[in-house]
Order: sequence, then C-alpha cells, then structure tokens
Amino acid sequence: MAPTTNLPNRSRTDEAVPDADPSDTTALLQERLQAWKHMTAYLEDYIGEVAKDEKSSAKEKEKILKTVSQPLKEGHHFDQNLGGIAGLFENIRSNTQAQSNLHLETSKNLTGSVLPILERLHTEIKNKTKELNSGAAKGSKAVDKARNESQKHIELLGQYTAMVDSTGGHVDARNDPYVIQRGIRHRLNKQILEENNNRQDLLSVQDSFKQFEAHLIATVQNALNSFNQLMGGQADRQKVMYSDIAGTAQKIPSDFEWNGFVHRNSDKMIDPNTPPRSMANVTFPNRGHPATKPLIEGSLERKSRALGKLGGYSASYYAVTPAGYLHEFKDDDDFREDPSPKVSLYLPDCTVGALDGVKFMLRGKDISGGRLGSKLATTSEFTFKAHTQSDVVQWHGIIMQQAGKYTDSAPVSPVETRTQQPAQIDTRVGQEQGIVGGKQSATSEKMTSPQSGNTALTPTGPGSHFQTKPAMNTLEERKYVNL
Repeated sequence: MAPTTNLPNRSRTDEAVPDADPSDTTALLQERLQAWKHMTAYLEDYIGEVAKDEKSSAKEKEKILKTVSQPLKEGHHFDQNLGGIAGLFENIRSNTQAQSNLHLETSKNLTGSVLPILERLHTEIKNKTKELNSGAAKGSKAVDKARNESQKHIELLGQYTAMVDSTGGHVDARNDPYVIQRGIRHRLNKQILEENNNRQDLLSVQDSFKQFEAHLIATVQNALNSFNQLMGGQADRQKVMYSDIAGTAQKIPSDFEWNGFVHRNSDKMIDPNTPPRSMANVTFPNRGHPATKPLIEGSLERKSRALGKLGGYSASYYAVTPAGYLHEFKDDDDFREDPSPKVSLYLPDCTVGALDGVKFMLRGKDISGGRLGSKLATTSEFTFKAHTQSDVVQWHGIIMQQAGKYTDSAPVSPVETRTQQPAQIDTRVGQEQGIVGGKQSATSEKMTSPQSGNTALTPTGPGSHFQTKPAMNTLEERKYVNL
C-alpha cells in the first residue's frame, strides 16, 4: 500500500492580486473525473463485448480485445506501476487474448447483473461532474471577477499618485489617491472573501474526491467480482483468467490511485494546512504613498442644512488630504461599502471662518458629485463642531494651512476653471470677508468693496456667520450675498 501523501506547504503570497489561477484546481479535478468516466466506459464496453461474444464464436473474441487495446484516456492520471488501475487493464488485455467461446446463458447474466453496476457508476461520475461545475467552478469565476476589479483600481491608484507627484496635488475629488486607496481596500476585502469561500469549496470537493474514488474502486471491485462468479462455471482455463482479472482489481488499495495522483500534482492541489488570506498581509503598489495619508482625520459634527433638521448637528468621519480636500464619509469602515465621499470641499477654493469655541465655518462648493455635479454646485456655508477645544484648534490650523496654500497665486480647482483673474478674486474675498488665504484681515472690522465703494461684509465676532448690508449694488456683490 502506498503511503499517504501530504501536500507540501508552499510559500504564501501576500500580493493583492495573486498570479495563481483559482480555476486550476477545478479544471484538474474535472479532468480527473473525465478519466474515471472513461475508465468506467472501458469496463462497460469490455463486459458488453464479453456478453456478445457468448453468442458468437472464438473468432469474435478480437472485438473484445479492441475495447481495451488502446491506452486509457487521460492515462497520466493513473499510476503506471503494478497494483493500480493501469495494471488492472494490462491484466485484462493479456487474459482476454486467450479466452475462447462464451455461452448464451453467461451473456444474459452479464447484461442483466454486471453491466447495470457499471452503468450506475458511470451516472454517478457524471453527477459528480455536474456538482463540481455548479459549485466550485462558479466560485472560481467569481474570484476572477473580483480580482479584475481590484487590479483595475490598483492601476488607477498608480496613475493618480503619479499625477499627484507631478502636479503637486491637483486631482479631482473622486480620483484623490486617498479615496482610491480606500476603494482598493473595499474591493480587496470583497476579493479575499470570494477567494476564501472558493478555497473552502474546493477543499470540501477535494476532500470528498478521496472518498468518492474509494467508492469508485469498491464498485469496480464489486462488478468484477460478480463478473468472476458468472464466469466461474466455464472451463478451468477461463475461470483462471477471470479470477486473475478480479484478483488484480481486489488488490488495488482504495487510496492507491488518489495518493499517487496527489503526489504527481502536488503543485496544483490545495494544501489544507495553508491558512486563509488576510487583509493584514496584503500589499499593493503605492500603498502608504504620501498622497494617501491624510493630514488629519477623525470625527466632526456638521450642522445640518436640511429643512427638517434646522440647527441640528450630525457626526461623520472627515479627512483632510495632501491633495487639498476636506472629505466627509459616513464612517471609517472601508469594508462594509465603497467609501465614496458624501461631501468634498477643495480647500484652496474655500473661505475659512475664525474659531468660535469648538466651532468653525467653511464657505465653498461641494464637488463630490464629479465634473457635472461640480458645475451645478452652488457656494454654501458649512458649520463644523469638534469634540474638544484642542481638536478644533488642530483641525482649524490644518484647514487654514491648506486653504492658504495657494494665496500667492490663484487656486485652480481641479474640476472647474475660474473665469475671473486671481488677483480680483482674492482681493474681493479679502475685502468683503476680512479673510485672505484662510486668515482674518486685521485692517478694520468693516471693509469697503473695491468695485462699488460701499460697505460689504461685516463679521459680527470670531467664528460668527457673515452678515450683509444692503449697500451692495454690483452684480458680483449681489451674487455673492445671494449665495
């Protein structure tokens, strides 16, 4: 009896999208079932031709030999050493060559009792093939689809991290490397779940094959044992031949072919001792790139602008990224759903109010809707509240730094190109609100518009909402007040 073969413990790969094809194991097992099916067909043909030969002369014996004269299909799946299936068929060929006439009664017994055993076995192998195709094979296709999604977003991260490096952070909100990386983690988590589910399915199928093949061999042994009993009434020479055939089949250990198969294909079989994959060990290109690391992130509360929630605050997860965005997310969970920003403010295009306790205000456009949505977006005020005084100082300082990052030259939104001159925009914002580049002007409490000469915006106190006076007459002033 051949010793039980253990699969080698191959080295694990922590690549985000492994090179190994999840369908290799399924294809190998499908091919093996084909080999068993053809083996059963060989036996069916053999017994059928023996039954026919009982009604004919010794001259027809050559037909029987032809049914087993060719090598087994997928013969490389069977151990070529003595003691296995290949040896059994070699034994059948040599004994069949010397057989003579068979009687009609024997033909009837063969077709009525032995052949049905092999036909049922043939049907079981077909059902096993359908079971494999409907289960593990579909799981392999799901793994392939999930891996393609992960690879596409990993390549997208490489493209936009390179753009951040070359342009200094000017990318649109949807393609912010921080957001893309979170999307990759979401897809990798889904991919790994598919891989582990498919792996578990394949392990179950793989384990069941050993028992199934033991059943196959036991059934073949039973069929050939019945065959031997039927042929026992023939001449001594025939009895010796058939006894030799059945004896050869009986000597095959139930795990002989399986152990040899596992040993020959150890590089494709799944090692049950290999632990499942984990997100903690997965790596992908540009993971941890500076553009993917937020300057600050955490929980803030934002005042609701919905009609039914006037005055109320709701908590969300926020991040300020090196690309100059303040993104709002539902939470910091990248796995449950795709972490697309609910709100995205491009800070160099925003006006930052002063601190008011643990509150501060931003005025700008939400450009989370992409290129078309950003064109339709209007300027709005966003009021935020931190949990502690030290938190609000840290958030406000970093936001001020990002908002004032391009004060020497006009900030250019990645989504929408400004039509006015940068100097005019910065001057008007600074004069109307007393804030330039995120910092409050120290000139006076009331400022005069350079276009109308009338009194513009007057802050009522640190961090308070801006109020307007009715002296604004120009189109730009009226438009700014209406916002």
